[in-house]
Amino acid sequence: MRINRPSRSHDTFHVSRFMHDALRTNGTHHPLPVTSQSGIALIIVMISIFVLAMLAGGFALHMKVETKLARNANSETELQWLGRSGVEYARWILAQQMLIQQEPYDALNQVWAGGAGGLGTSNSALANVQKDVQLGNGHFTWHIVDLERKMNINSAPQGMLQQALVHMGIDAGSVTPITSSILNWTAYGGKKNYLEGATASDYTSSEPPYDLKGGPIDDISELLMIKGITPDLYWGPSSTNHSQGYFTDRLGSFGGVVQPPLLNVGLVDLFTPVSNGRININTASSSVLQLLGGVDAMTADAIVGARDGEDDGTGLTGPYRSVDQVRRVPGVTLEMARQLAQACDVRSKTFEVTVDAEVGGYKRQFTAMLGRVSPKDVQVLTFYWK
Repeated sequence: MRINRPSRSHDTFHVSRFMHDALRTNGTHHPLPVTSQSGIALIIVMISIFVLAMLAGGFALHMKVETKLARNANSETELQWLGRSGVEYARWILAQQMLIQQEPYDALNQVWAGGAGGLGTSNSALANVQKDVQLGNGHFTWHIVDLERKMNINSAPQGMLQQALVHMGIDAGSVTPITSSILNWTAYGGKKNYLEGATASDYTSSEPPYDLKGGPIDDISELLMIKGITPDLYWGPSSTNHSQGYFTDRLGSFGGVVQPPLLNVGLVDLFTPVSNGRININTASSSVLQLLGGVDAMTADAIVGARDGEDDGTGLTGPYRSVDQVRRVPGVTLEMARQLAQACDVRSKTFEVTVDAEVGGYKRQFTAMLGRVSPKDVQVLTFYWK
């Protein structure tokens, strides 16, 4: 009997099919097609390009920052000299102001305060004063304020402190504790102890604890460290954007009795830690003048209003040439004029100068405190920048 065998090609097909199934069973796959390998290579290249681009971008940013820092460092010295030059410019202005014999006073209409100047300004060196001064590769602007426009808190009597709080709307029950706390804070060595005021133990037991100053206030912001003085009391209505009536209610609620404030200001607007102790009647605000005994709001406003206008040299118009000239103001009695003469002056001796300097887009603000003794002696008391 003839037996027909399958052809070799048929056997090969079965063997190949068997091997393919065996390979699949053992978890072994066929190599990917050529097109799949090309896709993976493309993805790898793209990832590599992305990583290199990120590295290049980071390096470029780093170099940009380094370049800016180097440029700022190069401008640092020039900025400091601009700041110091601005302070020297302010010293010169204040010295020149005292040399004008036709203006024996310091007032807000003068050049140092940003005004046009008085009678003698046009014939003096101050006629050419520049507000924005170009110097070297940069420029600076200056701003001067006198500190005698406020009352010195380190020398203010207890009655004046109490009157300030009452005018600000603090009820009578809280006036004495707050005033006594201020006096205990400034008392030399902390040896005095005003009744009802915070003492050393009140501060050491607070969280976090700190010590009683026991000395004069160096910066007016120290008031915020004194027990009983809140940011609202320190800053006044300008502290935050409160709703109408909020500030009055807060200040008048210490003792449960709401009192409308007579002064719409904060302690920072009334007091300064550095001055000669006498208020310049030509620069003080109406609120500050109301701290003086016997001066009500109407009289204070009249005193401020009467110093406006041009000085004709007679003392009847413009800034006061002497404190006695407040007698020209309706409502100012002889007794009131005497009290004002004891606490006020028409000259300022302490000034704060702010200088804004700029070099190549790099800016810095400098602040200095100047003490003017004479035209030849205008001292730099402090100098710092931020």
